[in-house]
Formats: sequence, C-alpha cells, structure tokens
Amino acid sequence: MTKIDDVARLAGVSTATVSRALRGLPTVSAATRSRVLAAAEQLQYAVSPSASRLAGGRTGTVAVVVPRITRWFFGVVVEAAEDFFHRAGYDLLLYNLGGREQNRQRVLYATHLHKRVDAIMLVATPLRATDVTALAALDLPGVTISSGTTVPGWPCVRIDDVAAARTATRHLLDLGHRRIAHISGDPDDELAFSAHLDRRRGHQEALRAAGLQPDPSLDVESSFDIAGGTRATEELLRRGDPPTAIFAACDEMAMGALTALRDAGLRVPQDVSVIGIDDHALSGVLGLSTIAQPAVEQGRLAAQLLLDPLCGRALDADVSKPDSSVILDTRLVVRDSTAPARAN
Repeated sequence: MTKIDDVARLAGVSTATVSRALRGLPTVSAATRSRVLAAAEQLQYAVSPSASRLAGGRTGTVAVVVPRITRWFFGVVVEAAEDFFHRAGYDLLLYNLGGREQNRQRVLYATHLHKRVDAIMLVATPLRATDVTALAALDLPGVTISSGTTVPGWPCVRIDDVAAARTATRHLLDLGHRRIAHISGDPDDELAFSAHLDRRRGHQEALRAAGLQPDPSLDVESSFDIAGGTRATEELLRRGDPPTAIFAACDEMAMGALTALRDAGLRVPQDVSVIGIDDHALSGVLGLSTIAQPAVEQGRLAAQLLLDPLCGRALDADVSKPDSSVILDTRLVVRDSTAPARAN
C-alpha cells in the first residue's frame, strides 16, 4: 500500500508539504503542488481523510447549535449548511438545545469542545454576556445565524426582522385593516431566539406610521409553533371584538391561527386575514400569505463564512463571497389568506 512517505520521496518534498498540497492549502506553490499531485497520481495514492486532518491538527468537524431542531427554519438552515460542509470535506456535529437549560450549559460551557470541533455555528441562539465570554475562551472561529447577540470576531448572517414585520403589517394596512392583532413568541423564554422581539417592534412601527397606536389587547404571546399560534388566536377571540387581521411572527404560528379561526367558524380571509413570516414549505399548500426569508441561503452563506478562513480559499464558485456580516433580503408573498377588510 502506498504511503504518504512514498509520495514525498517521489516528489522530493516533505510529508508535511504533501499533506498541505493535497488539502489545497495556499501555502504551497503551484509548481510544488503540481509535482505532488503528479507523484500521487503515479503511485495511485489515496488520501486518508482522518490522517489528513490529524496532520493539520484539525478534527474536520463543525459544531452546529440550534434551539429546537424540529422547527422548520432551523432544519432548513442546518440541512443547507451540512451540504456545504460535506462538499468541503467537513462533518457536522449537531447540538440541539431542545429548550433545556442544562443542554445550553453542556454545549456553551464545554471546555473540551475545542478538541472535538474546528469551528462553531450558532443558529438563532440568544446569548447572555457570560455565554459570550465562555465562547471566546474556546478560541474557536464561529458564525451566527439570526441571532440577537453578537460574538466579537464572529460574522453574522440574518434578515432584517424589523423590516420584515413592517412589510407584513403594511400589507394588512394597505388592504384597509385597522384592527390588526399580533401573535408572537414568549419573551420570558430565555432559550427562545430573539427574532420575535424585533418582529413585534416592526409591527408596532408600521402601526404608528399609519397613525395607529398599538393595542395591548391585540397582542398575545405564546410558543413559537403551530400549537402556540392556536392558543394565541383562541385567546384573542376570547377577549371579544376580534381583529380583522392577524400578523403572526412566524408561519407556524400563522398555521395555528388558521386552525383556531376555522374551529371558531370564522372564514379566512373573508372574516379575518392572516399573514406570517418564513415561507414555510407548507405555506403555499395552505395559501398562506407570508414574508419569505431565504433560509437555505442563510445556511449556505454562514457555512462559507465559517469555512473560508479554515481552508484559506473560496469553496463554492456559485456563491459570491459575502462580507463578514450579511443581511439578506425578504419579500412579500401574497396568497389566499389576506384580502381587503370588509366595510362595516
């Protein structure tokens, strides 16, 4: 069996140079790389991924931390990132916090983590000041996606949640709605990501810009999922004088709203219009109007931002190299769940 030493002897270089050349690192000249590749081909040498990683002092693994992997957005982002990692020769180590504080402590304060992974990706994971300090102590490169907290030296990929919410609420206002309810996540859930806070702010900004004051009776908090959307809408209806439109902070909550309205005998959009944020895979099937966010692109760009410094080169010619922090565009998608308000 051919060994790396054989390639090194034939190419007239050290084994370390062979390793760097075969991994495509930029510290090897073009002439030397060509000589090494020719020697490897002549000897039919196949690179061992594990040996290559050990030679470079790397694990070839990226840790990806998500609040709850069962949520649509997190799953789409992780799948897109994993595809990029795979093509770059990296494995993904998934940490699902699952809403449990002990999981958060186990991951963010794991002093041994730097021995298991080369980098960290935090997906919509809010951080306390102590968390940021703990991550800095790991001395690992990282990237955040849709996080309300920045980590010094880490780039971030996200959408403008405030602007997205303004667009959703403006759409309802343009349709003539004035009693517009908002259902969103629980601000007391410390493990919940913070996008719902920005979305509430954008909703209220749009109301004020239209000369309307936010009505606390039309604002209900619940869990950031279908069941939470159902409970929040049921609470809205119990308060009497129902809204003519509902802006849900995510599509899953909007789906829950559709269920609650149907069960209450109300028609969408004839009686109540509903809009969400995400463009969930089921939103088109349900005819849900929404603000589409590019979840796949967020995962891919974050993966590229993370791996480019590790590999010393651009990995995907199809994706333009982003800046250190990227805010991606959203767009309004109008479907069947929103319509002009009925005249009183």
